[in-house]
Amino acid sequence: MTTPETEPQRDPRRWWALGALVASMIVIGFDMTILNVALPTMATQLHADIGDQQWIVDGYTVVFAAAMLPAGLLGDRFGRRRMLIAGLLVFLAGSLIGTLVGSPGPVIAARTVMGLGAAFVMPLALSVLPSLFGPEERSKAIGAVTAASALGLPLGPIIGGTLLDHFWWGSIFLINIPMVAIGIAACVFLLPETSDPAAPRVDAASTLLTVAGLGALVFGIIEAPRDGWTDPLVLLMLFSAVALLTGLVLRERRMTRPMLDLELLRHRGFLWSSVSATLVTFILTGLLFLVPQYLQVVLGNDAFGTGVRLLPLMGGLLVASRGSAPMTRRFGPRPVITAGLLVLTAAAVLGSRTTVGDGYGATALWLAVTGFAFGFAMIPAMDSALGALPPERAGSGSGLLMTLRQTGGAIGVAILGSVIAGAYSGRLDTTGLPAAAADAASGSVGAAHAVAEALGNPALAASANAAYVHGMDLALLACGVASLLAAVLVAVFLPNPRGAAKPADAADVAAQAVDA
Repeated sequence: MTTPETEPQRDPRRWWALGALVASMIVIGFDMTILNVALPTMATQLHADIGDQQWIVDGYTVVFAAAMLPAGLLGDRFGRRRMLIAGLLVFLAGSLIGTLVGSPGPVIAARTVMGLGAAFVMPLALSVLPSLFGPEERSKAIGAVTAASALGLPLGPIIGGTLLDHFWWGSIFLINIPMVAIGIAACVFLLPETSDPAAPRVDAASTLLTVAGLGALVFGIIEAPRDGWTDPLVLLMLFSAVALLTGLVLRERRMTRPMLDLELLRHRGFLWSSVSATLVTFILTGLLFLVPQYLQVVLGNDAFGTGVRLLPLMGGLLVASRGSAPMTRRFGPRPVITAGLLVLTAAAVLGSRTTVGDGYGATALWLAVTGFAFGFAMIPAMDSALGALPPERAGSGSGLLMTLRQTGGAIGVAILGSVIAGAYSGRLDTTGLPAAAADAASGSVGAAHAVAEALGNPALAASANAAYVHGMDLALLACGVASLLAAVLVAVFLPNPRGAAKPADAADVAAQAVDA
């Protein structure tokens, strides 16, 4: 036990250093939602169809998921501050590219670069906390960093909407430049260097298998509705994904110190908590892709109005985040997570009944319920997953959990976007339109409105609205099915330790989980 005489001297700059980490995390949290508000505007101005929009989101998410584990290991070996600053610089480079390009392909490339930078920022910003703060201060530090990431979620739609109402779509990338510069300066002057030279080496082959496997899987899911599930290229991508990810699993199982510690999935508490957290991320990321286009294009709100109308979702999430912890301590994680998933099922079913004639009031209701359900499902699932880990494997378990969540988000955009793309193109009435106009209108609801305005054809806009709402309803119904399945699995298989963690204990577990 550490005594006052033996307690290590803490860096007097640690609270200033925490400010540097907070600045870095705000950038990532902000970027997660600002793009979703911008997608309808970008779709029109860049002539991006639904598949292009999916890749603008998933180009970031796939790289983020695949690069997070090797990024953490590089930080451990070569210095966490050094690699954190490198990640911010890469993120800055991607943002600069995004402001200069003018077509979907280069924007996807810019987002991919940004995803690589973000993969360094998130795990390394968390991993320095245990070396800066003792157990008595760590809960406050973790709370500050977590709050910084969450703060960006509601700020993204509001600030993004304001920018888009007054500037061009590239301003959503331009705003990152001063924010990243502040984060870099704070890290350079305030954050001490820490490292762990004994950390495992980054395995280049495993990293390549991860990136290629996830990329092939997402590509196949996104392109299938447009080209058909039996298209040779789609089948090649899907079979390649299975082969590459199988190769990754076999390779990691043979390694003494694997980068992706799949043996942790033998822990029942970790496995089923991770499953529920991944499915919730799947649904949340998919909704943030679908709903802004409904609010902006179908309901006719401007970008700022769209951001404001997403606040019930964020508000419900923030309210639940304060109530989920005491309920979990009293009843255990299983009933709380199950209840959250069941409420999420109900919210998705309610949303799936949306019609073209519905106003915003009905949407605000199910968005608020959805955010509330997210909080009660996600936060206990994360705590339960980390609490189920043996202390000596907390670092690898945290990395695996974050990788699964980000993968779930990428697949959520791919699958739900594909559902809506197939339903939209199947329902859109382009009778009597020139071939070029019909092809453009089939690309996205925003493009259909642009064609309708150019041709003076209000019937086309009405058909596009009805087709998009039909696709959104089907996607929400799919979310409800996924949430109900997750609720059943959690209720049956998740262990239920009660009162297992006081707040400080949970913070210690989380701190151990992100160290290294």
